[in-house]
Amino acid sequence: RADPYIAGRMLALLQPSPNGQYLDVGCGTANYTHYMAQSGLIFYGIDPSDTMLEIARNKEIGGTFIKASADSIPFEDAFFDGATAMLTLHHWPEKLKGIQEVYRVLKPGCKIVFFSFTEAQMEGYWLAHYFPEMVKRSGETIPTESEMFSLLKEAGFTSIETEKYFVQPDLQDHFLYAHKYRPEQYLNPEVRKGTSGFVLSCTPEETERGLKELENDINSGHIQDIIRKYENENGDYLFYHAVK
Repeated sequence: RADPYIAGRMLALLQPSPNGQYLDVGCGTANYTHYMAQSGLIFYGIDPSDTMLEIARNKEIGGTFIKASADSIPFEDAFFDGATAMLTLHHWPEKLKGIQEVYRVLKPGCKIVFFSFTEAQMEGYWLAHYFPEMVKRSGETIPTESEMFSLLKEAGFTSIETEKYFVQPDLQDHFLYAHKYRPEQYLNPEVRKGTSGFVLSCTPEETERGLKELENDINSGHIQDIIRKYENENGDYLFYHAVK
């Protein structure tokens, strides 16, 4: 489900107006679309997955959900007053084209807000100790911070800024590093099934090997030494926000 703090920061950075129309790119099952729409905003969600969209539509949140990918957004130029993209950028096969499409459908002066991550941040996850190849493969799917700035500038965006996010113990969402302070959760197959890192980037062999070592370290208490070793100030995730 949507984490109130993350959703609140998305809205604060978006700076929406009450009568505006907003786009959630890669909305998935619309957890965040739903949360943000509760503030009275008009939201449209796009996603390439029929399964995700069916769940989103069944929530009856009043939004409009359309099957589409980021690189082909089925709306006219300057249609939206802002856009959000929540942990979806790493799934875009053509990132520049997707960012250009978002730019096209935004009105001048309006904002895009991404919640994403960088490879450098992932290297600071203690998960890398147990699943190094998964973390490496996942990191290769995402632009570096400087590359992201370049992509946004090439698309035409200005006033590009970032804000670090550190996973908190009370986090309510369940993305890859959500269980930073609850390592035992990664032993649950249902938890792993809900994160693209484990589903798409981790081989069965690495999963089995890493889980065995992780479970041993949890039982011995050595996991706390590993967690401390990976402490850093890089942030675990990153908000990007920019203006058309």
